[in-house]
Amino acid sequence: MRNTMSPRQDVGEAGLSVDPNPRMKAEQETTRPPMVIVWRNVFLSFMMNAVAVYALTLIPKAMWRTTLWGYAVLVVTDLGITAGVHRLWAHRSYKARFPLKVLLAIFQTGAFQNSIFEWSRDHRVHHKYSDTDGDPHNATRGFFFSHIGWLMVKKHPDVIAKGKQLDMSDLLNDKVVMFQKRYYVLLVGVFWFAIPSLVPCYFWGETFYNSVHIAVFLRYCLGMHTSFLVNSYAHLRGMRPYDEKIRPADNYIIALIANGEGFHNFHHTFPQDYATSELPWTLNLTSVFIDACAKLGLAYDLNKTSKDIVAKRAARTGQGSLKG
Repeated sequence: MRNTMSPRQDVGEAGLSVDPNPRMKAEQETTRPPMVIVWRNVFLSFMMNAVAVYALTLIPKAMWRTTLWGYAVLVVTDLGITAGVHRLWAHRSYKARFPLKVLLAIFQTGAFQNSIFEWSRDHRVHHKYSDTDGDPHNATRGFFFSHIGWLMVKKHPDVIAKGKQLDMSDLLNDKVVMFQKRYYVLLVGVFWFAIPSLVPCYFWGETFYNSVHIAVFLRYCLGMHTSFLVNSYAHLRGMRPYDEKIRPADNYIIALIANGEGFHNFHHTFPQDYATSELPWTLNLTSVFIDACAKLGLAYDLNKTSKDIVAKRAARTGQGSLKG
């Protein structure tokens, strides 16, 4: 069942397309406290990327099934981010039965991008205060900051303050979310590290060395950069057919890489649309997955913005709408 919905107007409309209100930007830069580098995170980020590059050299030496397994784990853990923590828990764009919730929580844990609760909180802040100092990965602070640099410094005080103001009662009352939050470290050890690394060793005799580097470290780094690109490049390059005054842009390359998350202008304009796009099956594996789950009765109440509302919004605020 799908619900035709009108877009919420209270989230995701703070940023501007090319140069946000220059006066506001200048005030932010003047009052912004100096960045405090978290050197532990800098080191971990360097190691993540360095080990991933080294892991690429092991692919010719490893069994082909190990590389295929690593890719399969990358796809399902990415679905844990896109279909799970993003579209289900952060935006509540559809509802899921208990078995699907558990499956998506497992996939999301395997992605190792913080707990569902923390990820959802930060993402809701990102939408409500997009591209301001209240946004964890504020794109006005540059490509590097919005891509990965935001994880190397302490959060801006506005991010912390705005996060505390959010209503997170829906997740606090979600047993799956709270179970994962309580046992997150243990669950990460199982679903991010143990299972991905041990399956190739047990089932086709891969060496643990090759397995852990390809199916864990390389796969993890690729998954992280997939998410990072949505935060950075999709706020920098692309089309803005629905709202030309915000930074998020529709970018087909990112949509392909990130299982449908690249239709970012649409998503920030209509944040509770489960498909994040007018064309839910175009470069959008996540929507295909959610639709398949709906056919099986595992997902329901899929929120979909009506074509009429989309067309009217595009005509009013989209690129070219103010010309001619």
